Amino acid sequence: LGEGRIDAAVHSLKDVETIRPPELTIAAILPRADKRDVLLGAASIHALPQGAVVGTSAPRRAAQLLHARPDCRVISFRGNVATRLAKLAAGEAQATFLAAAGLERLGETGAGHPLSAEDWLPAPSQAAIGIECRASDALVREWLAAIDHAPSRAEVFAERALLAALGGTCHSPVAVLCDLHGQELAMRAAIYTTDGSEKLAGEARFAVTDAQAPARLAADLLQRASAGLAAHFAGVE
Repeated sequence: LGEGRIDAAVHSLKDVETIRPPELTIAAILPRADKRDVLLGAASIHALPQGAVVGTSAPRRAAQLLHARPDCRVISFRGNVATRLAKLAAGEAQATFLAAAGLERLGETGAGHPLSAEDWLPAPSQAAIGIECRASDALVREWLAAIDHAPSRAEVFAERALLAALGGTCHSPVAVLCDLHGQELAMRAAIYTTDGSEKLAGEARFAVTDAQAPARLAADLLQRASAGLAAHFAGVE
């Protein structure tokens, strides 16, 4: 994209770095899909067997699991959806997590058990597809503006703003969900230590136009966090 060999790049936005090069811009967000995580291998977190081995390479999922079920053991699970499903089928772990949106896009809608977002918050920008182009390319920006979904943009940009204000990355143990209600956003967030031993939650409701609200919630979380928890976030000096 930077070299001009393509005009736009399509991303799973939750895997895109929080801070982007200034010469690039996320010009369109497609309508957001199912934001939930799906658990495969058990009907719920509490239904996992005692001491269950769970595969995930996401620090957020590992921390959330260990906070709820410290008896479980987390092992690294990498690869695409098919690879991870094959590892699960081969018995490398008793359970794993996948994004509901990813399964839906692959036609695997019957796989696993969706986890309620009331109890299990997703990753920032989960289920959102972003299309990035060069900031100076007015024509492509105009084309992409035609497919930009404003409600989804409002949600995911607020979630990314929270992550940035925390000093977090797409690998940080941060869970957040923002839902649009009319002209207001309702945000719920939680930060964890990587071992899940500490969790701190917060929430806020604010106008779509209030670009500083996510940073205020991040500041509140960091102010209330213990030294051990705050140390996991680069935004703390």
